Amino acid sequence: MQAKGRVFKYGDNVDTDVIIPARYLAIADPKELAEHCMEDIDRDFVKKVQPGNIMVAGKNFGCGSSREHAPLVIKVSGISCVIAETFARIFYRNAINIGLPIIECPEAAKDIQDGDEVEVDFDSGIIYNRTSGKQYQGQAFPEFMQKIIKAEGLINYINQK
Repeated sequence: MQAKGRVFKYGDNVDTDVIIPARYLAIADPKELAEHCMEDIDRDFVKKVQPGNIMVAGKNFGCGSSREHAPLVIKVSGISCVIAETFARIFYRNAINIGLPIIECPEAAKDIQDGDEVEVDFDSGIIYNRTSGKQYQGQAFPEFMQKIIKAEGLINYINQK
C-alpha cells in the first residue's frame, strides 16, 4: 500500500476541535461534515485539498476529544495519509478504526514542508520527499493494521471475515 500527494503542513497539538469544530458535529453526512475540515486554522484547506494529498503535523496530532469525526473528515476530504511526530493515542486508534492511514516519523514531520510532494510506503514505513529528495524511515504498519485500512476500516474488516 502506498500514498502519494502534495503536503498540507500543520504544527503541534492540532486538536480534534480544530480538525472538525464541535459546532458542526450535528451534521450526519460525512461529505458535508468534511467541508468544514481544518477551517479554523486553514480556511482554504477544503478548497485546495485533492484526493491523495498528505497531511503532515508536529507532536500530539489529534489531541482533545475522542471523536471519530476527526479522522473521518480528514479521510473524506481526500487526505490519503497523515504523517506526524506523534499522535494522540485515541486519535491513532480512531484513525485505524475508520481506515485512515497514519504514520509516526519525527524527522519527516519536521523536515517536510507545506506543498512538498511526498510518497509513503506503508509496508516498509519509508517516506520519500520527492521535492527535496530526502528519505525517512517511519513506523511501518503491522500486517493486521494494513488489512483494516485496506478494508476501509475495522467494521468493514470484521464484516469481510
